Amino acid sequence: MQKRAAAQRIVTPLSYVTLTVPIAALIISLVTMDIRLLIYTHVITGGTWTGIDLFMGLVMTRVMKGLPPEARTEVVKRLVPLLLFFMPVLAGVAITSGITLAQLYKILDFKFPMIVIAAAIVAVLTVQGYGVIMPNEIRIYRELQKETPDRDKIMRLGLRNFRVAGSQAIFQIAIIYVMVNLRLGILNPF
Repeated sequence: MQKRAAAQRIVTPLSYVTLTVPIAALIISLVTMDIRLLIYTHVITGGTWTGIDLFMGLVMTRVMKGLPPEARTEVVKRLVPLLLFFMPVLAGVAITSGITLAQLYKILDFKFPMIVIAAAIVAVLTVQGYGVIMPNEIRIYRELQKETPDRDKIMRLGLRNFRVAGSQAIFQIAIIYVMVNLRLGILNPF
């Protein structure tokens, strides 16, 4: 009985550990004001966020369409900890460290077009992530907790999230372009 319960568990202790690493890196970099660690934290969390979104949008959407319903449900179930916990933390740490870097470099000023563009992209990513993907993941998690989960609902919500993640990848590629310009000191490309 205990083995079965452990196998059915969606959120494991490792799920919580994955939350602490990016947050700890951000806190340590802010407390010590270690710019190198702050840049590293920003780049690694932003890059990981982008990579996962690209994978979800370009690969997983196609993979899921070819799987039988039982397998789709199992894949979505396995992705719940990643999408419900890890992705919001990655996004939050990437955004917070990016804003902090802009403040430290004294370029967080909306008179610069690149800062306005970055803010607009971050706003879209935030609305998509916290307003669409996260609520859907909570719905999936709650559905999976039921005695008889509705597979169709789980698959529908999961596929919707994969599609939104794919559109996020487009915005993240755009923000990488903005970040490169900011790093090069190009605050007004027009």
